[in-house]
Amino acid sequence: MKHVVVEPKVQVALQEQNTKKAVGILGGTFNPIHIAHLILAEQVYSKLNLDEIWFIPDNIPPHVNKKGAIAPRHRVEMIRLAIRDNPHFKVDLTEIMRGGISYTIDTVKELRRRHPENDFYLIMGGDMISDFKNWKNPHELASLIKLVGVKRPGYVQLCDFPIIWVDAPFMSVSSTQIRELLQAGNSVKYLVPQGVSEYITKEGLYNG
Repeated sequence: MKHVVVEPKVQVALQEQNTKKAVGILGGTFNPIHIAHLILAEQVYSKLNLDEIWFIPDNIPPHVNKKGAIAPRHRVEMIRLAIRDNPHFKVDLTEIMRGGISYTIDTVKELRRRHPENDFYLIMGGDMISDFKNWKNPHELASLIKLVGVKRPGYVQLCDFPIIWVDAPFMSVSSTQIRELLQAGNSVKYLVPQGVSEYITKEGLYNG
């Protein structure tokens, strides 16, 4: 299949002709949410002229490694604390409320059914794009939602599906690194929003 790239400026022009609300969805375990998630979301929001970004925490990720995720209520509350000062960031509980394994195709179908007034954009890092062909029903998924790839160093920007590629500052920050720092008793100041850091301390999360 031919490699297809949609330039962000073209997507913005198309979006301006559309009367539907443009909503980016950013899924993940968010265990915990950190500044790289927020920067990525804000860059996509700005460069594609979206109306909102919805953070969708998963219930059980499809891959084998569940990352030792803490209870959903804690992950959801940390997202809420992280985005509380940004009016175009929202949290959506579709995957947690549905339960079971969180397959993106199921989530997108449910969102489209519940919100026909929205056009949805699936936000993915460059590492996820390279593995997209191995997701559940990738061809059907690509037909239901616009795919947004955030460029990442070290990953070839090739995909058999139409991708809107977006440049964003790359930050080598991961939830795994943050958990390891916390388990070792080290500071995560500036790696997570202050409200998230305070919540982690108050609830005694990630103490090992």
